Amino acid sequence: MQIKKRHLILLAINIISVIIFGTLSLTSRNYEFVIYIGVIIFFIVVITATYCMVPYTDACLFGLTVWAILHMAGGTIYINGTKLYKLTLLPLSEKYHVFCYDQAVHIWGFGVATITMYCLLRPLLKENINRYLALSTVLIMTGLGLGAFNEIVEFIITQIVAETGVGGYLNTSLDLVSNLIGAILGMLYIRLRHL
Repeated sequence: MQIKKRHLILLAINIISVIIFGTLSLTSRNYEFVIYIGVIIFFIVVITATYCMVPYTDACLFGLTVWAILHMAGGTIYINGTKLYKLTLLPLSEKYHVFCYDQAVHIWGFGVATITMYCLLRPLLKENINRYLALSTVLIMTGLGLGAFNEIVEFIITQIVAETGVGGYLNTSLDLVSNLIGAILGMLYIRLRHL
């Protein structure tokens, strides 16, 4: 399968973003995000290596690119002295820090992760699948599983790097709720566009 020009452009955007945000992370000694950028590089390599084998949709590849940029920006850009990840976008609660940039990135990211899992599973599905509830449950749980894996990676990073921007139990819980919202929205997108 020949690589499409628009996908090469997305790959170039990813590489340029990694260079820019990687340099920002290194020069500011933000070692937490150096590790995260390493994870992003790993996934760029995996997706590039499997490009000809997996029917990644344009939405999937675009969504992953946006997610990577949002994530790297969240950990390296400051607005008025506040790290972008800590920025409240819409104050919905005084007790909980919602709705923050962090939750928005989780919703976007794990919506896209759910779409990516659909791309991986699509070749294994029947042509006219009529069990939408079963497929929806599997895909949403897969998106949530990836979200839980992300929280494990965050925990490991807190054990490796002395100072991190990772919050405590409340942050993890809000992240998991955001992941669920994202996975459901990802499944709704799949339902509307692909099933």
